[in-house]
Amino acid sequence: MTTAIDATALRLNAKAADAASLAPAIERCVLTRGPDDAIVEIKAAGVNPSDVKAATGLMPYAVFPRTPGRDFAGVVADGPREWIGREVFGSSGDLGIRRDGTHATHLVVEAAALVEKPAAISMEEAAGIGVPFVTAIEGFRRAGGPSAQDTVLVMGLNGKVGQAATQLATWRGARVIGVVRKDEAYEGHANGPVEIINSATTDVAARVRELTGGKGADIVFNTVGDPYFQAAHKSLALAGRQILIAAVHPVVEFNILEFYRGRHTYVGVDTLAFSSVESGDLLREALPGFASGHLRPYPISPKAIYSLPDAKAAYLAVIGSSRDRVIFRP
Repeated sequence: MTTAIDATALRLNAKAADAASLAPAIERCVLTRGPDDAIVEIKAAGVNPSDVKAATGLMPYAVFPRTPGRDFAGVVADGPREWIGREVFGSSGDLGIRRDGTHATHLVVEAAALVEKPAAISMEEAAGIGVPFVTAIEGFRRAGGPSAQDTVLVMGLNGKVGQAATQLATWRGARVIGVVRKDEAYEGHANGPVEIINSATTDVAARVRELTGGKGADIVFNTVGDPYFQAAHKSLALAGRQILIAAVHPVVEFNILEFYRGRHTYVGVDTLAFSSVESGDLLREALPGFASGHLRPYPISPKAIYSLPDAKAAYLAVIGSSRDRVIFRP
């Protein structure tokens, strides 16, 4: 027998013209689950740039009205008997975009999407893992790596996906070279040294060739897109792979001759295409790394934790390129 649960949720009733025009409402609702679902009491929920972009019409398939939010951590309040009371986390390309999401006190989600939260990780930390790590895991899975024989060039090193990619690559023993846009150190966790190139003062491709004895990078994880596209292309080794997850402008110059003579592979990753279940499957691949300490969640600053009534401030912080991982604590 399923239980009806009273919940409080953020609601976006219509597309906003821009982030400054966002007007999330708080509404009460009653949730029930289907036979294959669970209801999770949300203890923490991540806020991603895609949450804000969908709210301002940059994702035309986002539906309204809806509750935003893709990442979550909490306790199972109702569902299959073996899950009730367990601490879980998860992510999704559907939640918060095409169906009601995680910026609420409770969430209805497929039981198969639930991932058991490691005991050593807090709810807030678990809620911050989702989208960035799903993106990095899928990028490397599609690109066939990384391995201890690979050199991985991470463009946008200190972004959240860049940090996840660096953790994953160094966990597997790869050499990592990171690209930043100013004079700064790597801010995240790594399992080995990370060499840094400042793209504001250095020719990235030339420096990569210098650091690799002329070979180039086996994998380029380009988290920025077109601003780094040519530098990434010129940094690739023979049979190198470039992973692309974002774009500022959709069109770039593309040298077909260099592409096929270099035997290159370009991999596009769009985590919005993933169901909650598919996202959960990817996160489970990372659990051994979190258990061993080779992978670590992002540190969560107290000033980056918001309540639901402060939703607009949280969204503005994210779209303003905050370096903090922004979290709701319902």
